[in-house]
Amino acid sequence: MALNNTELRYYDSNVLRLPDDKRKEYHEQVDRLIAELCKGVRDKTEIKITKVVKAGSFAKYTILRKTSVDPVDVDVVFYISGRDADKETLDNLNNTIYELLIKQYPNKSVEDFEIQRKAATVTFVGTGLSVDIVPVIEDEKRPGFGWQFDIHDGSKIQTCAPCQIKFVRDRKNQDSDFRALVRLAKKWRNHAEIKPLKSFAIELILAHVLAAQGNSRSIEQRFRNFLLYIAQSGLKEQISFPENNPPFGTFSDPVVILDPVYSLNNVTSRISEAERREIVAAAEAAWETANFASAENDNEVWKEIFGPRFKTED
Repeated sequence: MALNNTELRYYDSNVLRLPDDKRKEYHEQVDRLIAELCKGVRDKTEIKITKVVKAGSFAKYTILRKTSVDPVDVDVVFYISGRDADKETLDNLNNTIYELLIKQYPNKSVEDFEIQRKAATVTFVGTGLSVDIVPVIEDEKRPGFGWQFDIHDGSKIQTCAPCQIKFVRDRKNQDSDFRALVRLAKKWRNHAEIKPLKSFAIELILAHVLAAQGNSRSIEQRFRNFLLYIAQSGLKEQISFPENNPPFGTFSDPVVILDPVYSLNNVTSRISEAERREIVAAAEAAWETANFASAENDNEVWKEIFGPRFKTED
C-alpha cells in the first residue's frame, strides 16, 4: 500500500523541514552578519548598498534541516549601486567582504571563509550555518533585478532574488505540498550523493512536472512522477516557464533549464553529459525502488531512497 499524504507530511515536518526555532536562530545570526558587513562596506568603500535580500532555499522555505549529510546555507544578496559599480569594483567588493569577515569574527566562532565563483562564503561553528554573500550590481530601471558576476571568468547573468522567491511561492499557492516535494527530492539527491543536481534545478523540474501533470495525485505518486520524468526524458528536453520573457538564449548544453527570471541563463549549464547520465540513472533506480517500496508498504525500502532517518510516525 502506498504511503498516504499524512505519513509523508509527518516525515517532512518532523525530519526534513527546518524547525521554527532553528529558522529564528539562523535569521538572527544572518541579521548580525548583514548589519556588520553593511557598516564595514559603508565605512571602508565607495560602494552604496541599496538593498539586502535573504534568498535561496532558506527564503523559499525549501531548505532541509541540518544533518551530517544535509548542509544548511543561506544566500544573502547585496544589491549595490553607484558610479563605481563595475567589474573591477565587484572584484574589490569580494575581497573587501573577505577581509571584513576575517576581522569581524574571531577564529573560535567561524570555521571557514571561502571566495567562490559568485559569492564569499562564511561557515559558523556551532550552528554549522553557511552564509553565501552574493554581490549584485543593481539594475536601477528594474526593481529587484541586477547583474551577478563570476569572479573567475568575468561572465555576468541577470538575476532577481525576489522574483525567484516569488516563483516558488506561486507554485506553493498552486500546490500546498510543493515545498514538501522539493524537500523530498533534495533528500533523495543528498542521500544518493548526486552533487551535479543543484537545488534550484530540482525546484524547476518539479515546477515543470506540476505544470504538466497538476497536483491531483498523492505526494508519493508525484514524487515518483518526478523521478519518472527525469528517467524518461533523460533531461534532454528544454524546460521553460510562463515567466520567461525574450530574448531567449540558444544552448547546446546537455541539460537546458531556463532561469525563469532571465531567459539567457541556463541554470544547468555546468552539468556535463556524463553527469546527465549519472542523474538519469540514479532517478531510474530510485523510481524502481520507490515503486517496490510503495507496493510492499515497506519503510525499510524507502530508507534506500531517503536514508536511515526516514519515518512516518513516532
